[in-house]
Amino acid sequence: MTLAVRRTAFPSRVTVVVLLAVAAGLVFAHRLYRTAEISLSGAVLSVISSYGVDVVPERQTVYFGLGSDTPLGLRMTPECTSAFLVLPLIVVGAVMIALRPRIQSRVLFALGVAALAVVVVNQFRVLTLVGLVDWLGVDTGYYWGHTLLGSMVSVFGGAAALVAFVWLATRK
Repeated sequence: MTLAVRRTAFPSRVTVVVLLAVAAGLVFAHRLYRTAEISLSGAVLSVISSYGVDVVPERQTVYFGLGSDTPLGLRMTPECTSAFLVLPLIVVGAVMIALRPRIQSRVLFALGVAALAVVVVNQFRVLTLVGLVDWLGVDTGYYWGHTLLGSMVSVFGGAAALVAFVWLATRK
């Protein structure tokens, strides 16, 4: 009895290598990713805030509430970035394409939707924190916005992105 192993088509192999390279890039260049992510947060806050906002990209920090009674700087640490929620999706997507090359386009579409969802959820988490600091003050608002509610937003948003990824990648 022999088991036939289907060889992955060349374009699919290239896609797998590119996805794994992107995953490695997220690990090794996470500082650059965090800089982009905090810059996006600063842009969003500038649009919705009536107080000053300043981004210091080299420190991955956004300062908000400038000119208010509750100014605060928020640094995007490696633990708080969406990169490490996107990373497993990319790796799983690469494995799915390697095992079933014919679903490559569905997996890539699902990966794009899920990655965008994770980034949006993380931005919502930052906005939640900013809103709670503005509403409840720095100490209480930061505690509720970062430790409790912010973590719940990340967990539920990440779970929803994972469900969407699996559903979109595997549906016929």
